[in-house]
Order: sequence, then C-alpha cells, then structure tokens
Amino acid sequence: MIMLCFSLIPHSHGADEEVELGGLVIDQSISRFGYQFYFDFSQLWRDVPATSGVNITIKETVLPRAGTRLQVFMNNQLVYATAMGRRGGPLKARVEAALFAIMDAMASAQHQQHSPDLATSGW
Repeated sequence: MIMLCFSLIPHSHGADEEVELGGLVIDQSISRFGYQFYFDFSQLWRDVPATSGVNITIKETVLPRAGTRLQVFMNNQLVYATAMGRRGGPLKARVEAALFAIMDAMASAQHQQHSPDLATSGW
C-alpha cells in the first residue's frame, strides 16, 4: 500500500530542472479578523508578478481592551501596520493598502540594488 502511494507522487524528469518558488506569505494571526486579513492578502498576492525571493509575514498582536495590531513585514522589515478594534471593521481597504505598500517597498528595494547613489536607509 505504501509503494502505491509513493508511485502516485510525480517524479522529476531531470536533475537540471529548477523549480521556481514565488514569495511566501507567513500567517502569524491569532484572531478571525487577522486570519481574514491574511486570507484576503494572500489571494491578492498570487497576482503580483516577480515575487520570487520576497517573504511576507503577517503578524498580529493583541492590544488588551483595544483590539489587535496587524503588521506586515517584507523580508523581516516592517512595511505596513494597522490597528483593528475589537469589532473588526472593513478589511478590503486595509488589505489593499498593505499590498500597495509591499509593492512600493519591492520596487524601492529593486531600485536601490541597481542604483548605488541612493541612501541605504530605506524607502
């Protein structure tokens, strides 16, 4: 039975084949609002081109009696942060703002790699 399961797994046809992975989106949310933010963001992230080597982490921190704080990191650098009340609120605008901030940071990081005249202090 075990051999049958392994025979269903596709095999690589050549050792020279490279598999390109897009950027990873890591979920560190703890509430349903945080999970919904992560889910909506990851759905939009699929359509962003050239995400290879870009890792996104969505981290949620509970703020006692106030709600939660969502932070979006690109390659371990904070790019976007927002606070959500205990009742949540509209997520679509926040998800889109986070995605645009990430895309802007990606473009800025790529431009800095090609231009030695820019300061390395950030965007």
